[in-house]
Amino acid sequence: MKKLAPIIAFAMSIVATDVVNAQSKKQANRQNPYTLVYEGAITKNEKGKVNIHPVTYKLNGINIAANVYTPANYDASKKYPAVVVAHPNGGIKEQTSGLYAQRLAEAGYITITADAAYQGASGGEPRHTDKPASRIEDIHGMADFITQYAGVDTNRLAVLGICGGGGYTLKAAQSDKRFKAVATLSMFNSGEVRRNGFQNSQLNTIQERLEQASDARAQEVAGGKIIYAGVASVTDEEIAKIPTDLYREGYEYYYRTHVHPNSTFLYTMSSLLDLMTWDASTNMDLIHQPLLMIAGSKADTKYMTEEAFSKATNAKDKELFLIDGATHIQTYWKPKYVSQAVNKLVRFYQINL
Repeated sequence: MKKLAPIIAFAMSIVATDVVNAQSKKQANRQNPYTLVYEGAITKNEKGKVNIHPVTYKLNGINIAANVYTPANYDASKKYPAVVVAHPNGGIKEQTSGLYAQRLAEAGYITITADAAYQGASGGEPRHTDKPASRIEDIHGMADFITQYAGVDTNRLAVLGICGGGGYTLKAAQSDKRFKAVATLSMFNSGEVRRNGFQNSQLNTIQERLEQASDARAQEVAGGKIIYAGVASVTDEEIAKIPTDLYREGYEYYYRTHVHPNSTFLYTMSSLLDLMTWDASTNMDLIHQPLLMIAGSKADTKYMTEEAFSKATNAKDKELFLIDGATHIQTYWKPKYVSQAVNKLVRFYQINL
């Protein structure tokens, strides 16, 4: 585990700019009218096909930007099951959460995926605040909005959380019983990793990092410059040297192959005060709904899914499904793995909604 410390320290380094590969981002932005960057994304709404509907709504006074996907031949007078989709850490609605939202809409579900408050195209200051309470509230807020959407059967509402959104989904579903079925994909326990380091590689620096977060908050409230943790740019050479699949493939995904101007790995250093004292796997016994947790068999984050899954002692018909050969990031985009995940999700939702 010690060999991971340098890259974790690198991943936590403070950076000077929020602009990454601006030219590539502009190009990706131009390629799709809805700025979607995933393969097979909708380019225009057509009768008889899945359609996308950009929407905005208020959540605790903050403007939230979301996309709603409706199934082919959508009829507002009919009733459809619906799925809330929560995006990964650093991700936004135009990337993998949009891909899964679109694929589930193709299977007959009304879906919604929104940018987290303080992130992406949603409002909120300081930018890139990443606190568990806000991310969990985002999921409740998506449920609020979609249950009022024409055609949604409120008795058949499900949730899917991807990566960090998966950890926050587990927590949201513990209390929000509007969700009749709960699923995660490549779940990432943000609190555990921010506290202990990835694969528990930073256990010796917990107090030091809490001091840094405390100092950052003190500077913020004093009107000083906001300090950011995370990575805003990375070279090809740096990517190639990263030993963990999660970070190496993650940087390739977010900064090379699926770039979007609203996506960033930055978060306020002061957010660590909340992140490091939080854990996605606590109170898992409160989940009584059917639970499906999906992870790649080769994912170096699989241990987080397994830990949370083992604690879901009261979940109805729970299942851990491993996608053979897949790493964490490959479940975001690689067609054969995405198809396996979507097929499993559809069967799960069909049975439990």
